[in-house]
Amino acid sequence: MTLPRQQQINRQRNGHVLVWDQNGLNEIFEDTKPRCFQKRFFVTFMLFLGMANAYVMRTNMSVAIVAMVNHTAITDGHDDIFDDECPNSNLTEVIPFGMLAKRYGALRFLGYGMLINSVFAFFVPIAARRGGAWGLSVIRFIQGLGEGPIVPCTHALLAKWIPPNERSRMGAAVYAGAQFGTIISMPLSGLLAEYGFDGGWPSIFYVFGAVGTIWSVAFIIWVYEDPCSHPTIGEREKKYINNSLWGTNEMKIPSIPFRTIAKSLPFYAILLAHMGHNYGYETLMTELPTYMKQVLRFSLKSNGLLSSLPYLAMWLFSLFISVVADWMITSERFSHTSTRKIMNSIGQYGPGIALIAASYTGCDRVLTLAILTVGVGLNGGIYSGFKINHLDITPRFAGVLMAITNCSANLAGLLAPIAAGNLIDNQPTIAQWSKVFFIAAAVYIICGTIFNIFGSGKRQPWDNPENDHINDNHEAQRHNSSGPVTIVPASPEKTKQ
Repeated sequence: MTLPRQQQINRQRNGHVLVWDQNGLNEIFEDTKPRCFQKRFFVTFMLFLGMANAYVMRTNMSVAIVAMVNHTAITDGHDDIFDDECPNSNLTEVIPFGMLAKRYGALRFLGYGMLINSVFAFFVPIAARRGGAWGLSVIRFIQGLGEGPIVPCTHALLAKWIPPNERSRMGAAVYAGAQFGTIISMPLSGLLAEYGFDGGWPSIFYVFGAVGTIWSVAFIIWVYEDPCSHPTIGEREKKYINNSLWGTNEMKIPSIPFRTIAKSLPFYAILLAHMGHNYGYETLMTELPTYMKQVLRFSLKSNGLLSSLPYLAMWLFSLFISVVADWMITSERFSHTSTRKIMNSIGQYGPGIALIAASYTGCDRVLTLAILTVGVGLNGGIYSGFKINHLDITPRFAGVLMAITNCSANLAGLLAPIAAGNLIDNQPTIAQWSKVFFIAAAVYIICGTIFNIFGSGKRQPWDNPENDHINDNHEAQRHNSSGPVTIVPASPEKTKQ
């Protein structure tokens, strides 16, 4: 018999479908309704907390360093430099990890990596006091190695746990942990630096190191690599996830087609979009607290609180827009390709325009913060844009692809504070900071445009989607007991991408 029309439509949706007509199949879909707590939701929640912990460890240094330079050996002998234009106020990831995760599993690399990151946070104050800049750099380097697996391994786990029609909102929920972590880190770091124990700023690393250690242990114990290895997952949910993704109960992964990937324009579109985003985002994340202190003249306590407002906006907006993105796809009004490009345009053009506008606000603190808050908030669109696009074009190699793009993007992100430091060069004027903002805006807009030209939401041939069809036929023959099943493959001409 021929598959029902709805299953034929599903076959055309980005290559991820249910491919055999099995008795009770509707019950599998019925079981996916959130009438009870599903295991994939718990995995999403734990990954969200892991991403939040990772960004806490990143952003707490940007606040702590302001207090640290006045109390440790990390100083060059000069006093802090301020811009006197504005009056004072009274306001008080890496390629090797993707490869290893593919071969040995993403779970352990993520869990143990974050455990290393968290434990070494306890050594930051000791290194800063006794080892100076070099000692601190060594500890932070080790923390960076521990944090390296977070993004590629998260992508690899999402590829195994999240069905295509839930990707935008689940992916955004996980990666929005970055903003949640920033929101938590900046104000609490400011308060701990002001009132914390052991001299204030060291308590930042003690407190967040303890939280990260607890999460890492819980993650290693309670989260599993994939639905098949989970001992207590319901059979219906397991079948729903696996059949939605691969058409079978197992994920078949051939060798990585590096040569073909190297010729793929959709891959380069993601790569450049990722690099452009990291440059702009790091400009804001690492330089915003300094800008607020040197130019807008906020106190340390207010600095941490007000610096977190843009990331609160980004967190909330990313959750909202991800639901819209999934609706755009499931309603069939938009293809995967057009949805990703629209979302990414919001996520990269928005902050680019905001950075340009912020260059003309002068000493108007309220207007500057409002513009930056809106701009960073719109940046949340990238989670339903290029950030989740790896899963669209290559669900089998999403973790590896994310490792490549994330490693390159982190290198691009390193250029942001270097460029800002060279442009400011002990002259923190509004004019100099405007140059920093203009460069970041240009990078955002150019990279977003490249993604719009060459990006795609279509599953690429080098992901070996034909393996699904082979496995689908085996499953159809094994599960159908009433007669032969005719498999209707997706037609390239009819597939809406």
